[in-house]
Amino acid sequence: MIETRRRRTNALARATGRMMLAGLAVAPLAAMASCAEPVGDGAATALVSAAESSPTTASLAAVEWTQWRGPGRDGRVGTPLPGTLPDTLTRGWSVEVGLGHSSPIVDDDRVYVFTRNGDNEVVRALSRADGQTLWQQSYLAPYKMNPSAEREHGPGPKSTPLLHGGAIYTVGIGGFLSATGVNGESVWRHEFAGQYSPQEPVFGAAMSAIAVGDTVVAHVGGDYDGTLAAFDAVSGAIRWRLDGDGPGYASPIMVDLAGTSLLVTQTDSAIVGVSPTTGELLWRMPFKTEFDQNVITPLLAGDRLILSGLDHGVFAVELRREGDTQAMVSHEVWRNQEVSLYMSSPVLVGDRLFGMSHRRSGQFFALDVATGETIWTSVGREGDNAAILANDDHVLFLTDGAELIVQPVAGDEFAPVARYEVANTSTWAHPVLLPEGVLIKDLEHLTLWRFRQPLAFDRSRSQVDTAAAGSSPVWPVQPGSAY
Repeated sequence: MIETRRRRTNALARATGRMMLAGLAVAPLAAMASCAEPVGDGAATALVSAAESSPTTASLAAVEWTQWRGPGRDGRVGTPLPGTLPDTLTRGWSVEVGLGHSSPIVDDDRVYVFTRNGDNEVVRALSRADGQTLWQQSYLAPYKMNPSAEREHGPGPKSTPLLHGGAIYTVGIGGFLSATGVNGESVWRHEFAGQYSPQEPVFGAAMSAIAVGDTVVAHVGGDYDGTLAAFDAVSGAIRWRLDGDGPGYASPIMVDLAGTSLLVTQTDSAIVGVSPTTGELLWRMPFKTEFDQNVITPLLAGDRLILSGLDHGVFAVELRREGDTQAMVSHEVWRNQEVSLYMSSPVLVGDRLFGMSHRRSGQFFALDVATGETIWTSVGREGDNAAILANDDHVLFLTDGAELIVQPVAGDEFAPVARYEVANTSTWAHPVLLPEGVLIKDLEHLTLWRFRQPLAFDRSRSQVDTAAAGSSPVWPVQPGSAY
């Protein structure tokens, strides 16, 4: 418990031999055995069998949160909060999983997390019920950080895993694109050695892959030298590629606009829309931010795209087909210069757009999505970043300072109903809101915090500890344990 301040199988074929596909090397399982943790022929290290999982697993409500920002890649979650929020959160379980700010994903009774341990990047499957590690798969991925990012972010991965068709797809901080089966077997990996200069963006790869049919789309490479490509989900073969811009730090979304299906993302120098089946560039809007930090994931709002970037304000565009060639052209509908997004992608609930501006040292806001007019802003000094989720009634802001703030959707002012301190280190990853609580990834740990105290637990496991005079009892837990 912690004090308040009034706070988710399709079997995939394993790749065999070594393939050179459209100039990109694919390292299949056999070629990567020395980089993984095999038990027999390519199986991952199994630490807990499924039969040993917690007996409470069967009682867990189904959850599918299997990619960046959830099912719609928009931060919206269907799980409601308790009708009455507690003064404090209770720690259910906590596991040391490794360095990084990659967000966890959940598929029913499993949690998947992507981190760094030493020179290895590691994919782990945990039991959602009690945090026990079911298996882990690792590969050698040495990485030297840009000094300007070292203090706040560390060398761990930033990209959120994608669970699709029986495999977990990850983008490492050095740009490695990997597929790992849901039972821990390594399926395929692209390392892109010598193909781009530099091989990854200056602050490390951060975009999160997206599933499009039977392909996985990722933007690989480094500054001003990259490839947006669709990879066959089973073999890793390239289906299509668009060479040119390097990746931004934003992640792509799928939309239907101007009568066309588009994959929309920010590169390091533009906002683009491409055909998700052929990779044809259909729309491009030049867009540059200072130090090429295009970070904000585009957001669909009806027939408009909500876009932003460092010192560019927040703005909405419509896409139309015009002229004899029916070229796709963007038209700005509104722009709000009072607030601007740097690293924090916004969330839309009804007609309200919620976000965290970098102005005033971190300022929460709500805008009218139809007009762009400001509804409210907080005073400021909330931090450098906030990972944002929202259900129909509440917005959750998780700041990089490890404060989880609960703000009602309704209302004309910033008036949070709860503030919770959820870690002792920085929290850049997105939380996952579950029926039983909220998952928080801090610098090295993954923790389940509960909104309600479980009805029964073994008090003999530990001595009562109190966080402060007059506070409720705290029942200390060890990593991997649960009430």
